[in-house]
Amino acid sequence: MLLLSCSRLSRGFDAEPLFVDVGFELHLGDRVGLVGPNGCGKTTLMRLLAGDDTPDNGEVRLHAGARIALLRQVAEFPPGRTLFDEARSAFAELLQAQEELVRVAEQLAVATDEQEHKILAAKYDRLHELLRHHDAYTLDHKIEDVLTGLGFKPDDYQRDLNSFSGGQQRRVLLAKILLAAPDVMLLDEPSNHLDIDATRWLENYLAQQPQGMLIVSHDRYFLNRVANKIFELHAQKLTAYPGNYSAYVRLRQERYELALKTYEAQQEYIEKQEEYIRRVHYGQLARQAQSRKKALERLEVVERPTQIEAPRMHFGEVVRSGDVVFHVENLSKAFGDKVLFRDLSFDLKRGQRLGIMGPNGAGKTTLLKILLGQEKPTSGEVEQGHLVELGYLDQHLKVLPDDKSVLRAVWPEPDPSLTEQRMRDLLGRFGLQGDVVEQPVGTLSGGQRSRAALAKLVVQGANVLVLDEPTNHLDIWACDALEEAVKAFEGTVLVVSHDRDFLNRVVDLLIVLDGKGRAEVVFGNYDMYEAIHASREAAEAEAAKKAAAKAEKSAATAVANSAGDNRSNKPAKRKRKFPYRKTEDIEHDIAQEEARLKQLEEAIASPDLYRDAHKVKETMDLFEATKKKLQGLYEHWEEALELNG
Repeated sequence: MLLLSCSRLSRGFDAEPLFVDVGFELHLGDRVGLVGPNGCGKTTLMRLLAGDDTPDNGEVRLHAGARIALLRQVAEFPPGRTLFDEARSAFAELLQAQEELVRVAEQLAVATDEQEHKILAAKYDRLHELLRHHDAYTLDHKIEDVLTGLGFKPDDYQRDLNSFSGGQQRRVLLAKILLAAPDVMLLDEPSNHLDIDATRWLENYLAQQPQGMLIVSHDRYFLNRVANKIFELHAQKLTAYPGNYSAYVRLRQERYELALKTYEAQQEYIEKQEEYIRRVHYGQLARQAQSRKKALERLEVVERPTQIEAPRMHFGEVVRSGDVVFHVENLSKAFGDKVLFRDLSFDLKRGQRLGIMGPNGAGKTTLLKILLGQEKPTSGEVEQGHLVELGYLDQHLKVLPDDKSVLRAVWPEPDPSLTEQRMRDLLGRFGLQGDVVEQPVGTLSGGQRSRAALAKLVVQGANVLVLDEPTNHLDIWACDALEEAVKAFEGTVLVVSHDRDFLNRVVDLLIVLDGKGRAEVVFGNYDMYEAIHASREAAEAEAAKKAAAKAEKSAATAVANSAGDNRSNKPAKRKRKFPYRKTEDIEHDIAQEEARLKQLEEAIASPDLYRDAHKVKETMDLFEATKKKLQGLYEHWEEALELNG
């Protein structure tokens, strides 16, 4: 079903428009990843679709009364609003319908006019069906599931929203849009501020939803798991690709190579025709030359295809450090009763690339600071190797002063061996060129500031790079470039990251903090960790299955032994599923449960019930539990009839 369409969309703020003549359709079940370099207009396009901005040209159409919602970047909440209340407000329409149902039920109870009673009864039935269709009697369960999936704890539910961090507040906005479930979800960087566990939960959740989605994300792993189409916004145009991110990368390259061959073939054809026209523009063949000239003028010229250019990052040569960069033994860190990690031991050798991952608050940045000597451990020791020169990129990029130009922030003390031109070349290697290098750092975008901070590590001559969430502000192409630069680096790398694709491609040693005080050392990348984790879960499930089978077998043996030696002379009976009980006792229980079920059915049919949403949920849960219990009693009674001697 078609949910949204747009045609001929154009938008610009300067002389050059961001995009021109953009058009596409979004259908039910489409999960579209919107990718493109920073500054190409992805967020602007999302705002146009949401109605928050007006296009210079073109139009956006919502079809079939579809609802649309945009995940916003900045949250604003009234004072005193709690997390749970804000999440519950996502169901404003259903809560209003519940209140309306109560009012209609009250009117229905006192209505005496037959026609009025008929109208109210029909309205009551419609509201009841609406609430049943949307499973409105279990709203609190839905809220708890989503909040838990996004990393909130029950202790957070009654906290004032303004006491949360900016990242947590944005997760509240994400929770609301997931709970509201509009027909079209516009998700701008939904995995920002989520740790790996929460991101995995979000991937699974979105993949199971029927809505249409347009998702801006720089997380390649996320796009591979969620997207079934990719839109690329580049060079003022939008191009659609089927499949996930990996399919897009492959198809994009194939299309580029084909377009380049087409362009080159046409250029060769044009050159040959022009050469022929120059040679024979007079004499007997002049008429033929004129004909070819007119044909060239009518020719639809193919433009040379372009690709998104990634910065050519490189960290350069560095001084060789000792063979062991860090020796860590029995390292532990706790703040009061909260243990971040304990008994962590490992050696980081020269040239290795160590990744550190774990949920938010598990102690990843704290571990980095202990290794850097900025924080003391609770116990254990850290030995730094010989000739180690550390370069630290903190995730908040505080290493660069806001008031200095990019050039002076990266090159604070001019060195005779580093000319200004060499510094400009270095910054250009990290995608910072032209007037940008003269701008104050405070005016840069997050991606530009991140690339400037990476360039400063080169100036420092660090042979050990310590990177805390280095891909946070980088677009996909800058992430690719950084990965290649890290892999080519001759020194040693420590990196904290939630970017699973980055961890997969870069690291060869992984420390996983679980947030419960445990730390695991994995000799491999993220895929290796996933394989180990999956194998461990499978082994635990198999062990549980064997234990259950063993217990069942023991119980069956005990029953068989109690049957006596005469059982061989009796016809074979099926094994008992339930413990022995007299049929009369079971029939008594069945009568009781049937009476209880009838009472619950009468309560559900009563309008008075729906005045209390909590009581509705409690009654419905009890109704389902009674039906399930009654079914078990029926099966028990049938077994007793067959097996009781």
